[in-house]
Amino acid sequence: MNLPKRVRMVEVGPRDGLQNEPGEVTTATKVELINRLIDAGVGVIEAGAFVSPKWVPQMADSAEVMAQLPRDRGVVYSVLTPNMKGYERARAAGADEVAVFGAASETFSRKNTNCSIAEGLERFRPVCDAARADGVPVRGYVSCVLGCPYEGEVATGAVADVAGALADMGCHEVSLGDTIGRGTPASAQAMVAAVAERVPVERLAAHFHDTYGQALANLLAVLEMGVAGIDSSVAGLGGCPYAKGASGNVASEDVLYMLDGLGIETGVDLAALAETGRFISGELERENGSKVGRAMAG
Repeated sequence: MNLPKRVRMVEVGPRDGLQNEPGEVTTATKVELINRLIDAGVGVIEAGAFVSPKWVPQMADSAEVMAQLPRDRGVVYSVLTPNMKGYERARAAGADEVAVFGAASETFSRKNTNCSIAEGLERFRPVCDAARADGVPVRGYVSCVLGCPYEGEVATGAVADVAGALADMGCHEVSLGDTIGRGTPASAQAMVAAVAERVPVERLAAHFHDTYGQALANLLAVLEMGVAGIDSSVAGLGGCPYAKGASGNVASEDVLYMLDGLGIETGVDLAALAETGRFISGELERENGSKVGRAMAG
């Protein structure tokens, strides 16, 4: 297999993983989770989202979380910023990277962001322009790259168009999201091949959900194509509120176990990461009764 020697793991648990928890997750718990991830060697962490608290109340304390994070550990703290208001708040909070998010499905775009794909891209343009002027890296997300809960199949050309538009705006990396986890290795490779015609593969990352148990197989399939960025969520936290049945992100522990077995470097310690998964699983059960069962036992 022609695999990358090193993979950059992007931990999305503190944002994508926690944002849909039904009960309050305290600021202290979020900060402790991030600190434990840092101790495990994670170098890029999606720490919060500067979005309307009306729509995502769990992220209302993102500024407070950011204010308590260590700044001397060489960690990149990324936050979601859907518009200029969010960007300005992210800058004030000291975010190292901001992220914008679009979709390859028109219906999903309207359900998720109340606008068309084209309108969403136009909203991101001033954010990307301001970030470029400020020297802040921007990461782009594309949802529904391997299927949509409303439209079913999504054309690879549609994914490539959105990914290309984000790259053209200045996103240094485009993360391709299998929002409902319906992809297979063959469809994942076909999608990446189409996108790579618009965006160099070294600027692509994979954000695969594990609804049908295919995430690791799909990740291996795109690793073979040169994708060297993987989004994952500790203990498999998270899901999508607009995609019924999407069981959540692939567990960071599972991804790391696979990468270690393949001899791919990440800089992350598996035992410490697994312990972090046990920690957040216990905290969520204690705080609001949530059950998460993807943390590794050892």
